[in-house]
Amino acid sequence: MLSLNGTVAIVTGASRGIGLGIAQHLVDSGARVCLTARKEDDLRAAADELGGPERAIYVAGNSSDPAHQDETIEKVTAAFGPVDLLVNNTGINPVYGPMIELDLDAARKVIEVNCLATLSWTQKVVAAGMGERGGSIVNISSTSALRPESGIGLYGASKAMLSHMTMQLAVELAPRIRVNAIAPAVVKTRFAAALYEGREEQVSAAYPMQRLGVPDDIEGAAAFLASSESAWMTGQTVVVDGGLTLTFAGA
Repeated sequence: MLSLNGTVAIVTGASRGIGLGIAQHLVDSGARVCLTARKEDDLRAAADELGGPERAIYVAGNSSDPAHQDETIEKVTAAFGPVDLLVNNTGINPVYGPMIELDLDAARKVIEVNCLATLSWTQKVVAAGMGERGGSIVNISSTSALRPESGIGLYGASKAMLSHMTMQLAVELAPRIRVNAIAPAVVKTRFAAALYEGREEQVSAAYPMQRLGVPDDIEGAAAFLASSESAWMTGQTVVVDGGLTLTFAGA
C-alpha cells in the first residue's frame, strides 16, 4: 500500500462507485478525505464507512456549483488542513443516441459538469494555496475519449476535452502541481449499468481480459498518481481498460 500519510484530499462524486472506491483506498493509505456528491444520506453513510469524522467528512451539493466548491474547500481546510489532492470524479451522461440528434441544452449540461466543473474545482484549490504548496490533481476520464462509441458520443467528446485539459493544466501548473487522468473502460457501477446490465457476458467478450472492471481496478491507479511514487509523471492519461482499446470497435 502506498503511503499518503498526512495527505488531505477532496474526492468529488464519492458517495458510491469509483469515487467511493478511490476515497477508501486513499483513507487506507493514510489520507484524510472530504467526499462530495449530491445526496447527503448517501454521503453520510459513505463517510461513516470510511471511519467517520477523524478520517472522512462530507459536503453535499452540486459539483458544478461554485458556492458548493467554495464551501467544500473551506470545510475540509478547517477540519483537516490545506488540500493536497483533488480527485475530479464527478461525471454525467444523461443523453444517449447519435450526436447529430442530441438536444443542445442537454449537451451543454454534460460539458458544464464533466469539463467546466473540473476546471473550476482546479482553479479554486490552486487559489486556496495548492499553487504555493504543491499537490496533485487526478481527473477521471474514459476510454470513450479515445475512440468513437455508439450512443455515447457526446460523453466521449466531453472526456476527450477533459483529457486535453489534463495536459494543458499539467503544463500550466508545473512544477508545483502534477495533473494526471485515468481513462477506465466500463466499470461495474450504477452509473455504467445501462452499458452492460442483462448482457454482461456479451460485453465482456470484447475485452482481452474477458471481464468488466470493478472500482478496485481504478482506485490503485488513482492512489499511485496521487503519491510521490509518480513524482515524475504529469499530463498523462493512464488507460485502465482490461485491454479494450487494443481491439477495434467502430462507431
